[in-house]
Amino acid sequence: MTISLRPATGDDLMAVGALHQRSRVAAYSSFLPADALADPTPEAMGRYWTERVAWESADHRMTVAERDGRLVGFSYLGPDDAGDPATGLLNAIHLEPDERGRGTGRALMADALDAMRARGWSRAALWVLRENATARRFYEGGGWTATGQQRDEHIGSALVPQLRYARSV
Repeated sequence: MTISLRPATGDDLMAVGALHQRSRVAAYSSFLPADALADPTPEAMGRYWTERVAWESADHRMTVAERDGRLVGFSYLGPDDAGDPATGLLNAIHLEPDERGRGTGRALMADALDAMRARGWSRAALWVLRENATARRFYEGGGWTATGQQRDEHIGSALVPQLRYARSV
């Protein structure tokens, strides 16, 4: 039962969307209302990823993780959203809820950092929900530190504070 990582293909993106929705519900349900997590549907999330990957394919990268041929996680990275040419942005790591604690997230993070290094970026950044203590501990354990920057983004109808983390690659 080993994990394997590979570049995502167009055939993966509907399944990535459904996984993303399940991951969000499992990770955020303790601090976000159910109605905020009900939308988008797994199908809508799959369409979102299909459009986003097509739009950003020149400078972004999605990696999927599989265990025994089953999609169990993904990461997505690209240039820094603040415009720093030396920094890559880890846009997402999401896992199937039953995959947490099995090393898949760490493998996806290490792969993303390697890809950033290969692209010539010397720093990595990400945004994490302030209330997501589990994710914050995960990133802090991986050498990420909070920068002090904060922004608010909507998840469904909920306005959610996010914290920026960074580290060298």
